[in-house]
Amino acid sequence: MKKTKITFWITTVIIFLFEGVMPALTGHTEMAKEGIRHLGYPEYFGTALILFKVAGTLALIIPIVPKRIKEWAYAGFTFDFLFAMISHWVIDGFGFQAVFPLIVLGILMLSYFSYHQLQSKPQN
Repeated sequence: MKKTKITFWITTVIIFLFEGVMPALTGHTEMAKEGIRHLGYPEYFGTALILFKVAGTLALIIPIVPKRIKEWAYAGFTFDFLFAMISHWVIDGFGFQAVFPLIVLGILMLSYFSYHQLQSKPQN
């Protein structure tokens, strides 16, 4: 149980920092906007993506958020990482930019499975 809690919190904090804090702090920079334009998305898409990422990470990390909302957040991040991989693959070809979202998706899946393990066991 302790190992599962540690796995959940480490992976969830990584997602929170990478998908919530970092976009909130750097999403308004010209480099971030250029990244969105480079992939062929309109600028408003980047703003909406940042808002959903911050809301999703808060849903994952705040314990009192209902389970159904957490499930939506996990699903949203899964789609986000898959489409990030597809977008980079189509525009830039297959390389590290295309693989990196899958690495973060793996971290998200560890968080997801440990979350469900914690929910299925009685609390100590």
